[in-house]
Amino acid sequence: MTTLPPGPSAPRFLQAAYALTHPRRGIPRMRERFGDSFTINVPTFGRALVISDPAEIKQLFLSGPEVADKMDRNLGRVLGPGSIFALVGEEHRRQRKLLTPPFHGRRLAAYERIVEEETEREVATWPHGEAFATLPSMTRITLNVILRAVFGAEGAEFSELRELLPRLINLGSWLAVLPLPRGGIGWRRFWALRRSYDAIVERLISKIDGLDDRDDILAMMLQSRYDDGSAMSHRDIADQLLTLLAAGHETTATTLAWAVERLRRHPSLLRELVDEVDSGGSTLLDATILEVQRTRPVIDFVGRQVRADGFRLGRWTVPKGYVVLVSIGLLHDDDSVFPNARTFDPYRFVGVRPDLYQWIPFGGGVRRCLGAAFATMEMNVVLRTILRDLTLAPTGEPAERWRSRGVANAPAKGGRAIVHRRTARTSSASRRTDASTTP
Repeated sequence: MTTLPPGPSAPRFLQAAYALTHPRRGIPRMRERFGDSFTINVPTFGRALVISDPAEIKQLFLSGPEVADKMDRNLGRVLGPGSIFALVGEEHRRQRKLLTPPFHGRRLAAYERIVEEETEREVATWPHGEAFATLPSMTRITLNVILRAVFGAEGAEFSELRELLPRLINLGSWLAVLPLPRGGIGWRRFWALRRSYDAIVERLISKIDGLDDRDDILAMMLQSRYDDGSAMSHRDIADQLLTLLAAGHETTATTLAWAVERLRRHPSLLRELVDEVDSGGSTLLDATILEVQRTRPVIDFVGRQVRADGFRLGRWTVPKGYVVLVSIGLLHDDDSVFPNARTFDPYRFVGVRPDLYQWIPFGGGVRRCLGAAFATMEMNVVLRTILRDLTLAPTGEPAERWRSRGVANAPAKGGRAIVHRRTARTSSASRRTDASTTP
């Protein structure tokens, strides 16, 4: 017997239009009206259950793939059948096992210098004393890092991918969320770009000579073997490389722009962070990154689709085929989970590891983002380098609004900043500037 909570009764297209035009307003209002769980009906997902109760979220994430697994309509539609977003069951497990090692331990530490070099190169071009949007710069940094660390690209291929991939990912992000016909002009443009991308990857593979001397993830994929000794196909490698880019490039860049937006509005925290960076510490910076992701999650939902005949999820019995959406924003804004949740307070995470069933910017369960550790390292190095080399001017301006970019939600003004060159490693006491603090 199906048991589901109520939800809005408006036609599907009206619910979709409202969700697209008011992404940060509609879901909180539904919670106010219907409670922490409700049903929606939108074109991309159809009828879906939205949940934000921590116990139900944990149960969903711990459920096996035979009960609830990836949604039929997800990024796998644009990333390819070999993408980890498209795989299910044993194939998904085998692929994750191959892809996990490059993102941990010694391999991860080897990429820090690449991130620092790309950040130094980019911030050297920033104007001093005038306002500018940081999101384009953060996007260039994360793209170049991906090209070097993941693709091992250089020379002509580096330039070609740097020009092609933003267009491919931007178009794919919209195609993933909009119910457009597969034969339409948008999809035809996407597949043309995808063919160009596949050709470049094939050229990169053909140029590799001496896999043991390389640290990039493409080389590691070529060396990796499944349990039966077989290698990944070149098509699957191309799908996975595109997946790593799509999942980690835009979302990381957007979070970095939000970090700038948040820090400028909290001058006392900014001063403490500069002092910490100057002294070689990282505790408060680590906590700040966690809090930026909690208060400004760039993704709205984590989804699963019910595969069992009936799934008893907490108070609800969900029928087969139904989509269950975890609202990241509702969970992160819940005062019972994070006291004073609307307040930007990195100190809540100082010396505290977040519960990964409650703090979920990277999703959760067996489908938690593979590149979470890489993204965290990248954000730490980028912010540390900026604070080390530049003075970020505080502001009393209102917080920037949210703007949808298809998959990710970005600051509407691009995380605007005003910076000045630091001429010496002085203490923050000499740089104190009065500015109001906003939540």
